[in-house]
Amino acid sequence: MANIPSIMGLHLRYRLWIAELNNDINILRIFDDYLSELKAKKMEAEVKEGIDNFKKQFEQLRVEIDELRHEMHLLKMKLGADSREHKVISYQIYRSDNHPGIKKRYLAQRKRFDQLKKDFSHFEGKWLQ
Repeated sequence: MANIPSIMGLHLRYRLWIAELNNDINILRIFDDYLSELKAKKMEAEVKEGIDNFKKQFEQLRVEIDELRHEMHLLKMKLGADSREHKVISYQIYRSDNHPGIKKRYLAQRKRFDQLKKDFSHFEGKWLQ
């Protein structure tokens, strides 16, 4: 049987992940401001194409972040209630609440966001000088 975290451990993990996702949203907003500045300065077709591409990626990522954050928030609240009631999490509950799936989605989102930051940094460094 898999090692199952405690209710409070899962609750705290979700709190941390939600805080990180909130930070990602703030970074996306700043990146969008960079795009607005770049759009005002550069008129080359390559720049406009890059701006449109990043705007689409930012929008898609924001939707994914919002959905994941919402699911985590609901589970975090459920875990908080379970903790107050001194419930013990079982393997069946752990699996049925999809904790492993949420973790997998979070790690995939984290990897995707980190790559987007690298790509954007390269783009921004090339055109915003």
